[in-house]
Amino acid sequence: MPQATQLNLIHDEGLGAYKVPALRVLTEITSSLSSEDNLDSLLERFLGTMIKLAGADAGAVRVLAADGEHLRLVGAIGLPPEVVECERYIPLECGVCGEAARGEQGVQHGDSHQVHFCSERTSLSYFGERCQRIIAVPLRFQGKILGVYNLFMATDEPVPEDVALLFHSISEHLGMALENARLTRENLRITLTNERQMLANELHDSLAQTMAYMNMRLSLLRDAMENREQEKSDRYLNDLGRALDSAYAELRELLAQFRNRMDPRGLLPALWDIASSYQDKTGINLDVDNLTPDMNLPPDQEVQVYHIVQEALTNASKHSHAQNAKITIALDNEQYIFTVEDDGIGITQPIKTGDGMHLGLNIMRERAQRLGGGIVVETRAKGGTRVCLTFPAKEKSK
Repeated sequence: MPQATQLNLIHDEGLGAYKVPALRVLTEITSSLSSEDNLDSLLERFLGTMIKLAGADAGAVRVLAADGEHLRLVGAIGLPPEVVECERYIPLECGVCGEAARGEQGVQHGDSHQVHFCSERTSLSYFGERCQRIIAVPLRFQGKILGVYNLFMATDEPVPEDVALLFHSISEHLGMALENARLTRENLRITLTNERQMLANELHDSLAQTMAYMNMRLSLLRDAMENREQEKSDRYLNDLGRALDSAYAELRELLAQFRNRMDPRGLLPALWDIASSYQDKTGINLDVDNLTPDMNLPPDQEVQVYHIVQEALTNASKHSHAQNAKITIALDNEQYIFTVEDDGIGITQPIKTGDGMHLGLNIMRERAQRLGGGIVVETRAKGGTRVCLTFPAKEKSK
């Protein structure tokens, strides 16, 4: 028996009979929330259930993108490929999804006007021919929109009231799941930050041992000089020089890696915070241009990128004599590209490579290697310096 016919029989028997499948769906969602590692997969899995409950022709599920201004498509069933491609990212305020985001109601029934709006926006004949009505089920937590289910109906009939009530309950459960996932990512960032701070303390303690060694060598050097023992004096002096170099390198890396904490909200807020105070601190105007609607990096990668960008900006503030600087974030051919450039004097001396490389550049190169990418430092054609970090975008786990 077709799914739509089964649902009609349930509706005809009344709301009491409908409670049994409704409870089964909610129970399945609740049990999945505690075991599902990939939230995108969870949302996509229940998309099929939503389509069947509504008797829809097709469906899509979207989540709020990292920039907070777009919705990102995470799953689609029954949509033509050209529609899927066109709908990968849409503005948050767009059409029936925008009404769902702004409104206080649960389910939004997009009428023929909304279908016509989608047809004009996409220039696709699917809207208006195979799709006569669009249903939007917002996923909210404490009034904040976190995602939306879209159900594309072959007829211009709204879903029954009891199905709409079930969708409201589903949206509350999955909205809570989305919020919990966000909190989990934020807690992971905080945990990583705390771990790095603890490691910084351990490195600081190791410096104390180096200083103790230097103190002993200094005492021996003083005795050797008083006794006019030139050979011993030279050896202890060399020991002191090597220990001092080692301590200085450890201290620089400590300061570069651990003293500057990243905003626990993520990489983009951290870069925006840097930009907001950069001119006051350096006299250089700094802009951030994010060309990637949904930058989805793991927290450990965010930390590496943050410190690379921060080191590049530190070098610009010290050496560039620039008036303006810019951070650009892009995604091209499955490669993330982070560019820091300024309009200063450019590179005035050849850049050393290998062991002779400047310590800050060496640290940047090592961080880029941990990301599986690389760093290029060059003079811009119009003057100034460009630091370009590229690394592969990892595919989301299925």
